[in-house]
Amino acid sequence: MAEEVMNKEDNKEKKEFKKENKEFKKSDRKPRRENRPAKVEDEFDKKTVDINRISKTVKGGRKPRFNAIVCVGNHNGKVGIGMGKASEVTLAIEKATVDAKRHVIDVALKGTTIPHEIDGIFETTKIIMMPSSEGNGVIAGGAVRDVVELAGIKDITTKLYGSNNPVNCVKATFEGLKQLRTAEQIAHLRGVSVEKLG
Repeated sequence: MAEEVMNKEDNKEKKEFKKENKEFKKSDRKPRRENRPAKVEDEFDKKTVDINRISKTVKGGRKPRFNAIVCVGNHNGKVGIGMGKASEVTLAIEKATVDAKRHVIDVALKGTTIPHEIDGIFETTKIIMMPSSEGNGVIAGGAVRDVVELAGIKDITTKLYGSNNPVNCVKATFEGLKQLRTAEQIAHLRGVSVEKLG
């Protein structure tokens, strides 16, 4: 009898200990996904310029991958480009978007156009960008148009020489936009007033 009583008491203690443990674990749990804060949207719009299917030949055969080039911008003087490679298209675009946001630059604007004519050169691609009067619109093709519009330029004339490869076009345009300077910036660099620049 004494043994039975002892066993019952032991069982009760075990049950109580298990209950305490469960309560402790419940309170220690992380909040559910529903309670997590919503993702904050940033100021940049993105545009996928080009996606290439590439393959690597390995011992077991060909291994397909995807290469994406993405352009981001806020339509107000900020633009960036990036590239990403992955085994899936969506992953490649995500990587390229992150890379583009890391390489955002400020573009000098004069109203709705650019302050002066500039040449953007990358490899065998050369792009001449010329300012246009208001209402003229964006005269540019494919990849160049994507970068220019995301930068916030509404009136511009461009001419492409050499390779029309989308990657080269985007990088040449980006290089050209990097070199743009307003009259105020040039005057500040030279240490003179804007009037003296003539």
